[in-house]
Amino acid sequence: MTKLPPLIPQQRFKNRFFSQQTGKKVVFFFLTTLLILPEEAFAMHIMEGFLPVEWASFWTLVVIPFLIYGYRSIKQITDETPKLKLLLALAGAFVFALSALKLPSLAGSSSHPTGIALGAILFGPGPMAIIGTIALLFQALLLGHGGLTTLGANVFSMAVAGPFIAFAIYFVTRKAGFSTLLAVFLAAALADLSTYIVTAFQLAMAFPAESGGILFSFTKFLSVFAITQIPLAIMDGLITATVFHYLKSYRGDDIAHLKLHSKEV
Repeated sequence: MTKLPPLIPQQRFKNRFFSQQTGKKVVFFFLTTLLILPEEAFAMHIMEGFLPVEWASFWTLVVIPFLIYGYRSIKQITDETPKLKLLLALAGAFVFALSALKLPSLAGSSSHPTGIALGAILFGPGPMAIIGTIALLFQALLLGHGGLTTLGANVFSMAVAGPFIAFAIYFVTRKAGFSTLLAVFLAAALADLSTYIVTAFQLAMAFPAESGGILFSFTKFLSVFAITQIPLAIMDGLITATVFHYLKSYRGDDIAHLKLHSKEV
């Protein structure tokens, strides 16, 4: 059998250029999807003016340390390896697109995937606090999804709790011997569910029931979204695992620069 000749430098450059162009196309696709999605005023994110002032202020103060940590993490990543900026942008576009996909739920609300686990697995939970905040801010301003006064609460549930849980689940499952794609799927699906559990708890603390208190309210708020959110969490896991597989196949050189996956790649 005739052996194929090794790639000449021009061919290697062409293949590398193609992967870079493909990555840019993926980012463009996610951003375009965000802009053309239909707008709705109701969403799982706590809507504008819904939280009492004291609780809105409390969650805003809680997320500030995570935002500082996230900014420092992003700065360290981009300073040490500038070529990872495109991968960071892709993680951000992924969050924008998936968290803007809203399906009708109960009581005039809606549910959606979050897409937050991909960036948490690649870069750690820190940078996702900033990326998630940017996504939530744009959704509040452009899509009527969430709100400015409730931004702190929404950031904590989706951009803080979600990434840390995704990060923990991925590495626990990998240590337990799970395959990479199964670990990614579980991390994304459970991080998605955790976002809604935290949001339900935030609402329960702000609006405890007269009979049954916080626990009764928590159960009530959580049940509103359970029917739609469980299949959406599965969808989030499948999409995230697919995109992660694509990145390992076509952007493996970039992922190799991340300490999280240097041994695997």
